[in-house]
Amino acid sequence: MIDPLYVASGFGVGLLVGMTGVGGGSLMTPLLILLFGIHPSTAVGTDLLYAAATKTGGSVVHGWSRSVHWPAVLRLACGSLPASALTLLVLWKLDLKSDSERNLVNLVLCFALLLTATSLIFRRSLMERYRRRLEQVDDRTTAIATVVTGIVLGVLVSISSVGAGAVGVTVLLLLYPRLPVVTIVGSDIAHAVPLTLIAGMGHWALGDVDWALMGVLLLGSLPGIVVGSFSATRVPETVLRLTLACVLFVVAGKILFAELHLSSAFETALAWTR
Repeated sequence: MIDPLYVASGFGVGLLVGMTGVGGGSLMTPLLILLFGIHPSTAVGTDLLYAAATKTGGSVVHGWSRSVHWPAVLRLACGSLPASALTLLVLWKLDLKSDSERNLVNLVLCFALLLTATSLIFRRSLMERYRRRLEQVDDRTTAIATVVTGIVLGVLVSISSVGAGAVGVTVLLLLYPRLPVVTIVGSDIAHAVPLTLIAGMGHWALGDVDWALMGVLLLGSLPGIVVGSFSATRVPETVLRLTLACVLFVVAGKILFAELHLSSAFETALAWTR
């Protein structure tokens, strides 16, 4: 039996992704955790493969349109893919279970959501302030910075499934100021496909993927992305960006508050046992 609430959630996230271009992980993972009570690790693993599936189509379109800067994609991948594999290996070695695993994912997720929201708000001011300076940076420095960015994204995405969208686009805009925005977006999407696929397969190996849930989410999100893409030009970009940033701030605050509340309750219970 297909739960219509899951389908509706997938459609809503797909709609926002199509309208804003922000990665679904910023929206879907918190939704699964807060609204449906899915364990954070399962939410992350399921969302990673969900993102790999949804972004493959976008990557093909951008590649066909020649709006992908492949050198930037390869540099990002040189950092992100090894970082993702190493992060998953560390998680497997630590063998985090129940509360410890939940706490780690929630804290990294909060950080990634706050970073994404901040990049949405200050992207334009950052571009205005640093774009001319960064145009004078030599290619070798740009290449190194791109690989380092990939490493950071690899760690963030592997733990929280968040970061490859708004954060990746913001950094690429700063590092490659001469490229058109459509090429920056296409390059970010093309890089996100192998990263989310590898990270998602790693979580599957750790037992953190709900395939039935992913199928239901895709059932709603694919039409949502199509509708959102056609609606994007009808809504002011600034309004969308700031609204989404506010939502991410609220979601991050709610997760962090719940995390701190649980930690305080645990410490109180521990004190009573002494």
